[in-house]
Amino acid sequence: MPDLEEPAEGAAEGAARRPAPETDAERRRRRAQFLRELNEAKALRERVQPRRARAARMRQAMRMRTFRW
Repeated sequence: MPDLEEPAEGAAEGAARRPAPETDAERRRRRAQFLRELNEAKALRERVQPRRARAARMRQAMRMRTFRW
């Protein structure tokens, strides 16, 4: 039974100690990586489902044509 209580205590200690706040450079690096992966996923989806991707492009174009500033 004592083994089950140890992770709970460790989790509480871990929650009390906060890591140092990330720098702007780290945040930008993570964001750039996320955007690269997102674009890669979109390109893959267009290759796999060309008809659906074309329909999505047409809907986006229609939204942009009817958008008012």
